Amino acid sequence: MRQHLLGFTLAPLFLLTSACSQQEGVIDSKNTETLSAASTSLNSYEKAAQLKINKLKKLMAKAKRKQIDVTREQSVVWFAEQFLKFANWDENNYDAVVKLFSYERYYKDKKEQLAKDLPDFERKKVIQILDKGIDDLSKELAGEIKRRPVNKVDWQNTKAQDNMFVSNGKPIFLYDYFSKTVGQPLTNKDIYNDHLGALYHGGEDLYPVDHDRAINSFLVREDGTFDEELMKELTRIPDTNIGFLVYWLMGIPQWVEEREPEVRKGRSLFTGFDIDNPLAREVWGKIIRKTGELTKGKKVTEVGFVLANEPHWYAEKGHWTQNFQEMTSISSYTLNKFRNWLRTKYQGNITKLNENWDTNFKNFKSVAIEIPIDPALKGLPIWYDWTRYNMDRSTDWFTYVQNELHSVNEDADTHIKIMPRMFMEDSRSGGIDTEALAELTTMVGHDAKSFGSENIRPGKSSKWIEKYAYNWGIVAMFHDFMESVAPNKINVNSESHFLSSGQWRDLDTRTSYVRSVYWLATLLGMDANMGWFWARDPDGSPEDRLEGDLDFFDPGLGGAFAGSNNMQPHVTNEVTQVMFDLNSFSEEIVELREQRRPLRLFYSETTAINIDDYMSKGYALYEDLFFEGFPLGFATKNIIEKQDNSNWDAILVYRNKFVTDDEFKTLQGYLNNGGTVILDSEQSLSLNEYGQPRKVKLAPGKGKLIVMPKGSDTKAIKKMALEQVSASLPDVSITADNGEDFKTVTWRTVKQKNGKYLVNILNLGHGNADIELSLKGSKNVNIKNLMTSNKLKSTFDIPSEGVLLLEVTPN
Repeated sequence: MRQHLLGFTLAPLFLLTSACSQQEGVIDSKNTETLSAASTSLNSYEKAAQLKINKLKKLMAKAKRKQIDVTREQSVVWFAEQFLKFANWDENNYDAVVKLFSYERYYKDKKEQLAKDLPDFERKKVIQILDKGIDDLSKELAGEIKRRPVNKVDWQNTKAQDNMFVSNGKPIFLYDYFSKTVGQPLTNKDIYNDHLGALYHGGEDLYPVDHDRAINSFLVREDGTFDEELMKELTRIPDTNIGFLVYWLMGIPQWVEEREPEVRKGRSLFTGFDIDNPLAREVWGKIIRKTGELTKGKKVTEVGFVLANEPHWYAEKGHWTQNFQEMTSISSYTLNKFRNWLRTKYQGNITKLNENWDTNFKNFKSVAIEIPIDPALKGLPIWYDWTRYNMDRSTDWFTYVQNELHSVNEDADTHIKIMPRMFMEDSRSGGIDTEALAELTTMVGHDAKSFGSENIRPGKSSKWIEKYAYNWGIVAMFHDFMESVAPNKINVNSESHFLSSGQWRDLDTRTSYVRSVYWLATLLGMDANMGWFWARDPDGSPEDRLEGDLDFFDPGLGGAFAGSNNMQPHVTNEVTQVMFDLNSFSEEIVELREQRRPLRLFYSETTAINIDDYMSKGYALYEDLFFEGFPLGFATKNIIEKQDNSNWDAILVYRNKFVTDDEFKTLQGYLNNGGTVILDSEQSLSLNEYGQPRKVKLAPGKGKLIVMPKGSDTKAIKKMALEQVSASLPDVSITADNGEDFKTVTWRTVKQKNGKYLVNILNLGHGNADIELSLKGSKNVNIKNLMTSNKLKSTFDIPSEGVLLLEVTPN
C-alpha cells in the first residue's frame, strides 16, 4: 500500500519558506533553508481572504442570474473556508504540528520553523486560489471566455458499464481520497461531498487499527461462525452512495496459527499468511462468500471489490522486503505445489529437469529449492522456473478469491491494487504477472504514481528531470500496457500517488503539475482515482490515527501527513478543478482514448524474467516513440491470440531474445495471417525460456518480416517502425519547438463525425514550446480552445505542464 511501510517514509522534496509574496505563497521552493517569518500578521491574511471570498460570492450570485455555471467557484469557496479553518487549528496547536513534521525524517531537523510557517503559508495559498477563481469568473462574466458547465458526478446513481462509469447518461471520471479520516461517519458532508469526492468504502478507515480491520480474517471464529459485531462495520454502510470494498489480508487469527504452524511461512508485506495454506484458503473462502452475499446489489460495491492491497511475494535473497519477513521461507504446501508444477512443466521427465538445473533429484517428490533464491542464479533455468511458478501461484490465489466471490455474487466487479513497479521495474521476483491479473479481474486495478519533483531518497534516480517537468513515463507506459491488455475494462486507481508518495514530496507542489498528471492519466485510461490521502477532521485536526503516540501497525502513516495535500489548499483545490474539467469533456476524452494503437511493442514476460534491464531499456524506446501524435500499444502472446489483429499495423520486437515456443508460434501465426513484424536484430527470439538456442527462425508467411541490420540503434528502429504505420499517422500534425534537441510535447487527435478534429496537447517539458498546427489536405484551419471557447491561430505557444483541448475545423 504505502511506500513508507517498505522501508521509506513519506517526505517532501522542497522545504517551505516564509519569505513569500501574498499572491504566490512560497516563491522559492528549491531553497532548502527555511526563512524567518517576519511578515504580515495572521489577521491581515485572513481578512484579505475573507474579503476575497465575499467578492467571489458576489460574482457567483451575478453569474447565477446570467445562468452561468458556478460549480467550480463553489469548490474554490469551500476549500478556502476549510483551509482558513485548518490554518487556525495549525496555529493554535503548534506543538501538535511540530510533532507531525517530526515523524517525517526529511523535515525532522526543521520541524519547529515549518510548524511556525505553516498557518500563513496555507492562508496565502487560500488567497491564491481565490484570486484565480475571481479572475476566471470575471472573464466569463465579461465575455472574454466561455466555459462548459461541469458534468457533476451523481454519487448515488453512477453505474459501472463495460469500460466506463456513466453518470446521467455521460461518461464520468470518479475522484476521491483513499483512507479518509477515521472516526467520521460516512454521511458527514464535510468529508463526503462534491469537493473531496463522495465514494463510500469499507477500507481500513472503517475499523479500529488494532487488528488492521477492513474485510479481514478476524471476521471468522474457529467454530466457523462470524463475529456479528465486526460484520456490522460492513452492513451498516449506508446504501446511498456508490463505493468500493477492500479485502484486507494482513492479519491471521491466533486459532489459525495454532492449527497451522506454517501459516506465516511465505507471507508477504501486505498478505500476512501463506496463500497456499488450505486452512487460510478455507477461512477466506467463507469470508468472501459471506461478504459477497451481504453486499450483493449494494451501491457500495459499484466501484468493485479490491481483492488485495499491493500484493507481491519477493522471493529474492537480499530484497528489502525481507526486513518485513516477506518470503524468508516457504511452506511445505508451497513446495509441494511447486513440485507438481515442475512435474507438469517437464512432462514427468525428472532427467530433463536435472539437466536443466544441473541437479540429481531422484524424482519430483524430492525436488528442493532454497528460498529466498540467490539473484546470482538469474538467467539460469532454476531462476526461470521458480519465478514463473511464483507468478502462477499468485494468479491461482486470485483466481480462487474471485471465483469464491462470483459463486455467490456473479455480477461483482473486482480489481487488485497492483503496484506499477511490478511491471515498470526490471525485477520479476515479486510473483506478480501484471498481464494475467489484468485479464483475470473484471476491472483493471492499480495504484499508479508520479513524481512531481526529484526523488529524495538516497540512491534513487531522478534522471528524468533533466528533460521533463515531472516523471510522466511511469504513468504513461503502465497505462498503455494495461489498456492494451484489457481495452474494454474500467481502470481504477484505488490509491493514486500523484500528489505524494514515499519517494517525493513538495510542500509547494505546482498546480500545473497536478492538472497535467491527472489529465494525462485520465486521457490514457484512468476511470476512477482515490488519492493518497485525506486525513483532516472537519475541525482541522488530524484524524484519530495521527493523534497520540502513533503506536500502531503503520508507523509511517504519521510521516505521510507532513507536506501532504492536507497542508496545501492550492493542490487539493486543483485536483477537484481538473476533475471538473475532465468531466465537462468526458465524451471528448473517451473519444480521444478509444483509438487504434497502430504500433505495438512486443512484451515477453519470459525475457523480463531472464535479464536485468528489459524494462529500463524498453522504456527508452517507448519514450522516444511517445511524442509522435498517436497512442502506443503493446502486444503479447495473449493479446495477439485473443484480440482483433486489425487493431494494429505492426508489431515491433525489441530486445526479446528469450521467448517460449508458444510465444514464437504466436508471432509466426500472426505473420502467416498477413501481419507485419519488425525484429530489432537477428538475435531476436533466438532462445527459449531456458536460454537454449531455437532451431527455427520466423518466416514472412503471408505477412511482412523486417529484420533490422546488425548494430541498428533505436533511432533507426524508430524510423523503420514509423514507416510501417505511416498510413495510420494522424491527419493533424504538430511541430513543437521547445529549444531542445529532444521532444517534450505529446498530442492525440481524433476525427469526429461532423468532420472536425479533437486535439489534445500536453507539454511535459520544463519550458514553453512554440506550436505550429497543420491539417492534412487543408491549407487553413479554424482552431478553438474548448476550455475557454477562444480562437487560436495555427501558431501558438504552450507553457510547461500546459494542457490544451482544441477543436480544429478545416477551412
